[in-house]
Amino acid sequence: MSQSLVWNLVSDISKKGGISEIVINSPKSIFVERGGKFIQINASFPDEEIQKFVQEVAEFNQKECNKDSPILDGNLPDGSRINIIAPPFVSGSPAISIRRYLKLATSFDQSPQIFGLDNEWIRFLKAMVNAKMNIVVSGGTGVGKTTFLNLMLAEIDKLERVITIEDTLELSLQMPNLVRLEAGGKSRYSKASVAIRDLVKNTLRMRPDRIIIGESRGPELFDLLQAMNTGHEGSMTSIHSNSCGECLSRMETLFLMAGFEIPLSVVRKQISTGVDFIIQLGRDNEGKRVITEIMELNGMEGNTVLSTMIAKRQDGELRFQGITPKRIDRLHRDADLPLNFFETF
Repeated sequence: MSQSLVWNLVSDISKKGGISEIVINSPKSIFVERGGKFIQINASFPDEEIQKFVQEVAEFNQKECNKDSPILDGNLPDGSRINIIAPPFVSGSPAISIRRYLKLATSFDQSPQIFGLDNEWIRFLKAMVNAKMNIVVSGGTGVGKTTFLNLMLAEIDKLERVITIEDTLELSLQMPNLVRLEAGGKSRYSKASVAIRDLVKNTLRMRPDRIIIGESRGPELFDLLQAMNTGHEGSMTSIHSNSCGECLSRMETLFLMAGFEIPLSVVRKQISTGVDFIIQLGRDNEGKRVITEIMELNGMEGNTVLSTMIAKRQDGELRFQGITPKRIDRLHRDADLPLNFFETF
């Protein structure tokens, strides 16, 4: 059977550079995102072609998308992430969102100036990974959290055992000792339903060197922080928030979603001792994806989380804020970062 006209259009658009998002709101409302801005394209389709495309995507992902299973999260053959929500939970025809990823961004070394970074900041980020710092990547929608996580994960020693946990497979790793876990609900082949939190708990029994959660959106953060605080160093996740400070508040909320009645001071203690660094992503005035902040967490004083802003984007550059990270000794011992590294900024 021939592919739908929509599938062919999506395939053609995906071959073009600079496009990070494709959205189909209706048969006559199709947009692409380039440089952080949406542009409507001159294309339209009969409703039956949209329906055919939805079923093709469902078949490819071995899932269902119908009135009984109206939401589908999946992937396309090129690795792009796709979300479909179908009637009756959307007016008219299915709403389709396709997130494309930068396939060329496979490592920091092969992607100079990516995220607005010069060689010295890239060296610092590599040292974080090599010294097994626990890292949270923070950012809003479409700022490149998954792309950035992929770049960080590419620096992990190939001898380590890494377990990734996602609700839709997006991370791209080339490692010999890797297990990729995918949470999800019922499919056409299985009626089982497994949440990310269930997978995090199971991961602790799988002898991981590092635990990676693609994005923490709920109570799984509670279990990840327990792991970070009990020897699983070098773990990473991403969180949807617009600043490092907002990320701290967001982590508190996600932690409490686990349902335990825990004093806020204890929650903050878990966060401040479990997480070493928060890296904030955003967009500059030209719409380019950049690192806007790097914050170090330094424990507690009373009920307040102590933090140090290591770097902040100012006047188009990521600038050192004058305070050397407290973990510089560990960065030196485990990743050979010079003790006077920040004196050169």
